[in-house]
Amino acid sequence: MSDAPKSAVELAMERLRKQDSEAGIHETPLTDAQRAAIADVRSTYEAHAAERRIMHRSTVAGLFEPEAIAERDLELRRDLDRFERERDEKIKRIRETA
Repeated sequence: MSDAPKSAVELAMERLRKQDSEAGIHETPLTDAQRAAIADVRSTYEAHAAERRIMHRSTVAGLFEPEAIAERDLELRRDLDRFERERDEKIKRIRETA
């Protein structure tokens, strides 16, 4: 069975693992607690983003000036980017805890 040809994905993953090991990066599997914490963080930030989008839609619905709408769109984008950065930072901290 091990003589079967490997897929391109398997070959790429082997290459990446080799590069990581040469660079001194070691893969450590996540614990169940870490997985649960990451899932909780993701669902929390998905809820924040959904809430912010709903607020944005209700605000924009009452606006008629294109400049005001564009400003609200920019605020939404900033908030969503901030949520994404905060989420990624929390997930990174969870992954780094042993």
